[in-house]
Amino acid sequence: MKVILVAVSSLDGKITKGDDTNIYSWTSKEDAKLFFSLIKKHNLIVMGRGTYEAARAIIKLSPDRLRMVLTRNPERFRRFAVKGQLEFTSDTPSELVKRMEERRFNKMLLVGGSAISSLFFKENKIDEVWVTLEPYIFGRGKNLVEEIDLDISLKLINLTKLNKKGTLLLKYSIVIP
Repeated sequence: MKVILVAVSSLDGKITKGDDTNIYSWTSKEDAKLFFSLIKKHNLIVMGRGTYEAARAIIKLSPDRLRMVLTRNPERFRRFAVKGQLEFTSDTPSELVKRMEERRFNKMLLVGGSAISSLFFKENKIDEVWVTLEPYIFGRGKNLVEEIDLDISLKLINLTKLNKKGTLLLKYSIVIP
């Protein structure tokens, strides 16, 4: 299964503006257009509990698309689950990838925050990283990954300028040593 991590970041590597988890308050309309087009093109979208809770109001369920939410306590979200459209699990990234392959998925769009990105990076389950780089510097905010020891090498496979302001889409592949 191909796993693509999709994120938006400030120039100083922050995926949130301070404590504000509403990325739409600072990201460009071009990034939003790109993100929602990716959601429409993929039938498996995986996120963490925090991302789910932040985006719950704008998530539109579809029988053609499974949104899988990783959480330590899936039972807490049982009443929101819709089989085949919105499911909750405490699987590890490796377990989840294996289970989704068994369900015949071949590509996963990983759209969570730093916790879920870190989990997938630790288990070497990410194949590509697509980052929209917005021309801002925040100083404070969440990083793409948590403060853990990682040593991951990337190779730029594509660069696209999204607007006149200088928003960039950077696509990287993971370099396997």
